[in-house]
Amino acid sequence: MRLLLLVRAYQVNGHMKAKLDPLGLEQREIPEDLDLALYGFTEADLDREFFLGVWQMSGFMSENRPVQTLRSILTRLQQAYCGSIGFEYMHIADRDKCNWLREKIETPTPWRYNRERREVILDRLAWSTQFENFLATKWTTAKRFGLEGGESLIPGMKEMFDRAADLGVESIVIGMSHRGRLNVLGNVVRKPLRQIFSEFSGGIRPVDEVGYTGTGDVKYHLGTSYDRPTRGGKKIHLSLVANPSHLEAADSVVVGKTRAKQYYSKDLDRTKNLGILIHGDGSFAGQGVVYETLHLSALPNYTTGGTIHIVVNNQVAFTTDPRAGRSSQYCTDVAKALSAPIFHVNGDDVEAVVHACELAAEWRQTFHSDVVVDLVCYRRFGHNEIDEPSFTQPKMYKVIKNHPSTLQIYHKKLLECGEISQQDIDRIQEKVNTILNEEFVASKDYLSKKRDWLSTNWAGFKSPEQISRVRNTGVKPEILKTVGKAISSLPENFKPHRAVKKVYEQRAQMIETGEGIDWALAEALAFATLVVEGNHVRLSGQDVERGTFSHRHSVLHDQETGEEYCPLDHLVMNQDPEMFTVSNSSLSEFGVLGFELGYSMESPNSLVLWEAQFGDFANGAQVIFDQFISSGEAKWLRQTGLVVLLPHGYDGQGPEHSSARLERYLQMSDDNPYVIPDMEPTLRKQIQECNWQIVNATTPANYFHVLRRQLHRDFRKPLIVMAPKNLLRHKDCKSNLSEFDDVQGHPGFDKQGTRFKRLIKDQNDHSDLEEGIRRLVLCSGKVYYELDDERKKVGASDVAICRVEQLCPFPYDLIQRELKRYPNAEIVWCQEEAMNMGAYSYITPRLWTAMRSLGRGDMEDIKYVGRGPSAATATGFYTFHVKEQAELVHKAIGKESIS
Repeated sequence: MRLLLLVRAYQVNGHMKAKLDPLGLEQREIPEDLDLALYGFTEADLDREFFLGVWQMSGFMSENRPVQTLRSILTRLQQAYCGSIGFEYMHIADRDKCNWLREKIETPTPWRYNRERREVILDRLAWSTQFENFLATKWTTAKRFGLEGGESLIPGMKEMFDRAADLGVESIVIGMSHRGRLNVLGNVVRKPLRQIFSEFSGGIRPVDEVGYTGTGDVKYHLGTSYDRPTRGGKKIHLSLVANPSHLEAADSVVVGKTRAKQYYSKDLDRTKNLGILIHGDGSFAGQGVVYETLHLSALPNYTTGGTIHIVVNNQVAFTTDPRAGRSSQYCTDVAKALSAPIFHVNGDDVEAVVHACELAAEWRQTFHSDVVVDLVCYRRFGHNEIDEPSFTQPKMYKVIKNHPSTLQIYHKKLLECGEISQQDIDRIQEKVNTILNEEFVASKDYLSKKRDWLSTNWAGFKSPEQISRVRNTGVKPEILKTVGKAISSLPENFKPHRAVKKVYEQRAQMIETGEGIDWALAEALAFATLVVEGNHVRLSGQDVERGTFSHRHSVLHDQETGEEYCPLDHLVMNQDPEMFTVSNSSLSEFGVLGFELGYSMESPNSLVLWEAQFGDFANGAQVIFDQFISSGEAKWLRQTGLVVLLPHGYDGQGPEHSSARLERYLQMSDDNPYVIPDMEPTLRKQIQECNWQIVNATTPANYFHVLRRQLHRDFRKPLIVMAPKNLLRHKDCKSNLSEFDDVQGHPGFDKQGTRFKRLIKDQNDHSDLEEGIRRLVLCSGKVYYELDDERKKVGASDVAICRVEQLCPFPYDLIQRELKRYPNAEIVWCQEEAMNMGAYSYITPRLWTAMRSLGRGDMEDIKYVGRGPSAATATGFYTFHVKEQAELVHKAIGKESIS
């Protein structure tokens, strides 16, 4: 029993005694439960014999040696748990998983690679090392964030991919930051070396790329994809996702893209598509999105069947020591919350790295859950090659200066064991150097081809410089009726909550009469019509199944059995259960929005939406908005049609439940406020050249059309929607079914057909020229209904109100049309938000540009009505809010002059 307790102590804490630090600097306290004396053993007991035929020790039992001495048992325990790999797995509650790992770790003899495998590992390590040396020689002052000190990552990754391919993986999505990225691009993903070298030399613009090239990005942020042959004779597709400098920001993007690949390839058991994330030690411990991403791993609509995490552990984060960068023993301790096994491995032992990476691949394919490889290495230079690390880590860098490279250590090991000769080593080095030099020469004349900015799934989609015609989004009346009945019907034996039953009865009545369509039904009709057209629709976010404001009710719950029913899952015969997906997410913004962004990037034939619980909370994901959604196409030439729904509006709910911060999204828009673009109505190229679209729709029909417009075009743009709150049930915020169809002469049909209306003109019967209108009030969002009520209340027939439904890109042509209609009107912009918020700062210069084009007034002639400047978005006092709202509406409509 005492021996069994000793064995268990090594299983639990053996990693604390493992030789993990290649520099030998880390001072760790060895747990006392690894001390023989604690179990009553002394030196005299080392030659005592024990029978190993009990399950706890069967892994160490050789067939011909069922009886072993304590000395031999202790030797195998230390070889298994205290060598170059430290295993952490006893925090896993599932005993079957623990036993599986024990069988892999506690073997009768230590694992060992044969000569053939060692030569492959040597070749891969040589490529990794000599690639960095070559770059350092040719571009001595260039930032490249090299892998020196962690070169064993490359053979480890390659062997992991080979093993994964043998176990059925066909596609791998990789996410990583800048450290070692060029090495991974060149040696793992196989980006042409001459292209990498050309980029170092400044490169040139692709020869056949005369149109849109975007801003570009630094070479260590770029992604690529490649079909790579494996050692086992198979092919595996690798794609490295482009990333910003924000460490770990791409984590959930990779996971979302992997999940989408699984959907489109019908990988139901999630074994053919794998996500791999490469982290830094400081960022893995410090960045909250790491936990947000880990936390998605077992959620039904977010799981990918396990992600493999590799931490390139430099033992320093930029200049910060581990003791100042984390509170835990290891940088990987956060993964224990998910019961993920963690393999700590000494980066200078390349064979141990390969073994740990292969074991990680086997774990993932066996148990379909996350696993972590902690590659403990070092950073030979500073944060970048021109940084001076000894300012802050003098002791470490004295050791590093005299420390041999991993390749030199491996050379010595192979020569000592006699399996590989010096001639073999020289041959490999000469081969690698020859190819590197040949590629360098070729890079001088390298002419880049058209950028691989769209993957195969995106073939035929237009880049911003290509012409794309505007399409109608109306639907045939009979289809609207058919899907309308399907989404408003429930099974006879289903017993919903009585309030929800009433909602569905009202929806059925709306479809039957064709009148009074509300916001939720319009959204459901948009989803349903896209699904029956063969498109995948996915809506995700906090509480989206019911809706924050209890309006959507897309998933119903039987009040007696608890059974769930989603009407949108029953639109066509044998409908794929994931064709329409609506899913409550974890309470995360950054992680979940990144996931949905990655999901949307895999295929253009999907409407992917993320809804914030309140628009105010979306700033928890600001990195995704800033670094990916608003700028991803410009930096990396990657399109996405992601829709973001941000509930917005001043309803007296206080500063944190009023504003989606519309001004921030408008401020990030890249359209020129002083130049009117070509506004040809059948092409409207303006929207292709803008980085995204921002709308604040005020009718259910317009919301229906803007959602459908996302897919009924041959390019993709992100869509930011200021979603309503009180308009969800507003008596006047209704549409007729005839506004959704494609019938000429119906209310939704204009000169070009049935489409999203970028601007809704005054709803009074005004002619093309109204000289008697004294004031034109332009607004956006729900304030329109309050303005209209005030106008009716005071009988202000000489005031026109127009709604700017699409704020970005700005509808210059329609604004010009309304300015011409009301030549004598005073121009007013009215908003609920404070002057330093909302659309005012964005609208003013563009509105002035439109006025100037007609020879009408100066910027000072644009009058502002709204709240004054404020630090908080809204007041926390409801009565004051009501007073403020009434005053601004009265001011916009009343006869008093506006200063």
